[in-house]
Amino acid sequence: MKSKFLTTAFIALYSITLVYGQQTVKKILKDSAQAAQQQTEIYKAIFKADSQLFNAFNNCDSTTYKRALTADFEFYHDQGGLHYLNEELLSFKEMCNRNSHIRRELLKETLEVYKIGENDALEIGVHRFFHTNKGETEHLSGIYKFIQIWQKEEGTWKLKRVISYGHDKMNNN
Repeated sequence: MKSKFLTTAFIALYSITLVYGQQTVKKILKDSAQAAQQQTEIYKAIFKADSQLFNAFNNCDSTTYKRALTADFEFYHDQGGLHYLNEELLSFKEMCNRNSHIRRELLKETLEVYKIGENDALEIGVHRFFHTNKGETEHLSGIYKFIQIWQKEEGTWKLKRVISYGHDKMNNN
């Protein structure tokens, strides 16, 4: 009798666990699908914003470059330290006035984008930079890692924070 009771209790408990487990798995899969869709949308939006920003960078378009940055922009460089918006814009202007050209290229296969709340996003990746001195051919100057925080302001993604690192550890020229 005791054995029959334990068997019945076990079957009932197993059935409840099985049904509950299936519902939990379905919910997890549904939530994962929704999260994947959101990630795809945020990935595309940040990839587009990144492309626009660095198109301006590569072409020394200071107006577009400045518009792509938040008013409280901060740039953290593992060798150069912290730069605020005005310092970044001055550095950009000086770079563009030299007799050389710098071009940034994102390694798209390294790009990771994560939504943070409603109006922020985290971008992580690797990019490489090329230099061209006047009268010379372009050459790879280095491959570096970055972390960027983007913030949506009035429907437009703007770059808020940059952490650029790996300048002393990666195979750079």
